[in-house]
Amino acid sequence: MAQSKTLSRGLRGSLGVFTGIVLVFIYVPLALVLLNSFNTDNTFGWPPAGLTLHWWDVAWQSQGARDALWTSVRVAIAATVVALLLGTLAAMALRRTRFFGRNVVSLLIILPIALPGIVTGLAFQNEFKTILGIGLSLWTVIIAHATFCIVTVFNNVQARFQRLGTNFEQASMDLGAARFTTFRLVTFPMLRSALLAGALLSFGLSFDEIVVTTFTASSQDETLPLWILNNLFRPNQAPIVNVVAAVLVVFSAIPIYFAQRLSGSSSEGLTGAR
Repeated sequence: MAQSKTLSRGLRGSLGVFTGIVLVFIYVPLALVLLNSFNTDNTFGWPPAGLTLHWWDVAWQSQGARDALWTSVRVAIAATVVALLLGTLAAMALRRTRFFGRNVVSLLIILPIALPGIVTGLAFQNEFKTILGIGLSLWTVIIAHATFCIVTVFNNVQARFQRLGTNFEQASMDLGAARFTTFRLVTFPMLRSALLAGALLSFGLSFDEIVVTTFTASSQDETLPLWILNNLFRPNQAPIVNVVAAVLVVFSAIPIYFAQRLSGSSSEGLTGAR
């Protein structure tokens, strides 16, 4: 028993060290991007000769960066709305019906988020331009983003349904409530936090997507990730790119953080209620 406990402690220590190394490997480069956005040296000499807010002011005055930010926000909001509608309906449909191939349908809904972005982007570009004969625009970007954003909503809603079961809804209908009334007063309130978490994750995924966007956006439409890529190697633009990249990290992290908090708090609430 003593040896087993020693091995267990050793394993926990090894996992802790490994986790720490991975976190350092991931987040130190992000911290350097943030630090270099305040660096007085536009060649990013190390250590920084000084710190300044000049590059932040220049980035704020950049019309191209502001336009790209607004484009990313619009695309992310639209893709999130589509994902909320279709992801919720798909989860409800698969919950209430049993048919041959149900698991295959569920797999097909989840598959887009597992596919490489370049495959998804090429597939949509061929579909829009070759098969449908549609020119690329913001709408083609929104449709492409919605396909993988649906997965986050679908998974959140489906997981919530599995935890809740059907007892509350059945009790509501046994007491005479119609299906729509049951959905409005019972089902939807139980799904609200899951829907909000799915929406926040969808927004974050869409906001920083670049590979699929590259293949589905027109030459006139530029999201913030595309703006960063297009300006990365231009002379004297590197400090501004660092500022915009730092903003992009924050914009992406905030919705994911709140989505994680919502998912955790709702799970604790359900456990406590039981």
